[in-house]
Amino acid sequence: MTTRILKVAAAQYPLDQMAGFQAWTSKVSRWVADGAATGACLLVFPEYGAIEMAGAAGPTVLADIKLTLAAVVEVQHEASTVWSDLAARHRVHILAPSGPERRGSAYVNAARLYAPGGSVGVQDKLVMTPFERAWGITPGTTQRVFETALGRIGIAICYDSEFPLLVRAMTEAGADLILVPACTEHETGYHRVRNACLARALESQVATVMSSTVGTSTWSAAVDHNTGAAGIFVPPDIALSTNGVLAQGTLDAPGWVTATIDFARLSQLRTSGEMRNHADWSRQAAAAPLSAAVEVEKLA
Repeated sequence: MTTRILKVAAAQYPLDQMAGFQAWTSKVSRWVADGAATGACLLVFPEYGAIEMAGAAGPTVLADIKLTLAAVVEVQHEASTVWSDLAARHRVHILAPSGPERRGSAYVNAARLYAPGGSVGVQDKLVMTPFERAWGITPGTTQRVFETALGRIGIAICYDSEFPLLVRAMTEAGADLILVPACTEHETGYHRVRNACLARALESQVATVMSSTVGTSTWSAAVDHNTGAAGIFVPPDIALSTNGVLAQGTLDAPGWVTATIDFARLSQLRTSGEMRNHADWSRQAAAAPLSAAVEVEKLA
């Protein structure tokens, strides 16, 4: 990382039924101003937060998932301009709430990372949940790592974080910070993603940042119930954290969760930490070659 000490803010973000695009702009402007006021250089918003931009589309649209997706896409360009302006105004990097975007004739679930200098990076979700498949969301086909003034950053959107090889590919491309925007209906889903964030931080000795949607949004058939909390995680190690949790929000309480990550210490773990998970990743193949069949041995 270029910046070795980095303060990060992760949102516990409620989805409101907005009266119109200007009302939405006012809301996200307040959130970014509050997040920047914490001193954070990076603000992380959750998965599917973009759905609230369809709030003024009317009950017919909001009751129909596909019409809701189309309504969000209609204002995506204008919304991108808002996020870019906010990143420049407050001199922060912003992972905006993910949402549907068009790829040809299909929809993907895309997260956009805005740099204060005007650049925008886009990462599509790669593994679809059952409900996304029912919605007709298509998996992305490209995995990226973003070179920023803060260092190399990867994005694993919600369910993607639960697949170790996806995150490992980003860390092997140089990312030591993985952003995990999440949208989970039940507490079980929240814990799956949270546990994945802890596991990915442990496996590759990186930092992970989870942002969640929170609260009830019965105005929307897409995101009607949300349970979650934000968290900032690192490998458990004497040099960083006894339990791997740098910061943890209160379940379903809107607001920002912040922590400062020491990337110099994080990097040292790979050569001088209590354990060397990052370096020892390849030893798995020697212990149990992935190409070999697992033997089944019957015991009487």
